[in-house]
Amino acid sequence: MDYQPLLTALRNHPKLAPWAERLPEQIARGLDTQRYGDLPQWLEALDALPQTHPSTVDLEQTVRIGTAEDISEATRHQLRETLEALIPWRKGPFHIHGIHLDTEWRSDWKWERVLPHLAPLKHRWVLDVGCGNGYHCWRMLGAGAERVIGIDPSPRFVVQFEIIKRLIGGAPPVDVLPAGIEALPAKLQAFDTVFSMGVLYHRRSPMDHLRELKEALRPGGQLVLETLVIEGEDGEVLVPEGRYAKMNNVWFLPSGPSLLRWLRKVGFQAPRMVDFCPTTTQEQRATDWMRFHSLAEFLDPEDPSRTAEGHPAPIRAVFVAEAP
Repeated sequence: MDYQPLLTALRNHPKLAPWAERLPEQIARGLDTQRYGDLPQWLEALDALPQTHPSTVDLEQTVRIGTAEDISEATRHQLRETLEALIPWRKGPFHIHGIHLDTEWRSDWKWERVLPHLAPLKHRWVLDVGCGNGYHCWRMLGAGAERVIGIDPSPRFVVQFEIIKRLIGGAPPVDVLPAGIEALPAKLQAFDTVFSMGVLYHRRSPMDHLRELKEALRPGGQLVLETLVIEGEDGEVLVPEGRYAKMNNVWFLPSGPSLLRWLRKVGFQAPRMVDFCPTTTQEQRATDWMRFHSLAEFLDPEDPSRTAEGHPAPIRAVFVAEAP
């Protein structure tokens, strides 16, 4: 994986140059095959990716790479085998040379909910925290961002992203790094827009996460936060004692008014909730590309308004705010 263009761009950025010095070590640690036993076979699949030359690439309306006519049937079979070696695919969908990669999440639906509330991304440096395989990073580039950096500690997601990047070809200014937000130097104040989507409820200390997001933003930069919430008044927060929707790493699900208070508490300006949407089994579900249990199995079969544990079923909300 060639991170040299990113490192060069970071070194030329007045705020991000210090990160460029420590980033190669962070990348090496995040892609250490001794730490991640399945990583060698994922990298082997990446090496087997056939070379293609897409006649068209669309990142604005979807993520569509080439057409079926661009490649032979034999090449498409080889391409499908490479993509299947990285199952499960959770964020998407992707349309690749006639292959419909139908992921667990209809992440395009989330993007459609978020997009109307964004400050224009044209010419912006964007950070996507917990980006998964980078689906939304591509949509951010399609919306005009100058450079997009996604961070996610899962090496599988990093390899999935690299597959898509190689299929697109060229040197698009988008990268996904095998790291978490703790890899960022403190008080960067560098990014024009910072996204955190589907991350907050996994953090043991949500206030610390919000503070880290604020410190990554330049003054006046925009935070875009999407997370699980509950219906309720200011001060109400669900803290699951065990699992939530069969996830064991869910810590805090605040009400919308509570999260707005948290955002104000850490210093964000003008926080507002711009979308509130129950998650449906049409948006999150098992597919041929994610063959394990999904939302339908995480809900109470007798009462789908509750999780399997009896908590309120998932509701996701989008919040935006500005750094001071």
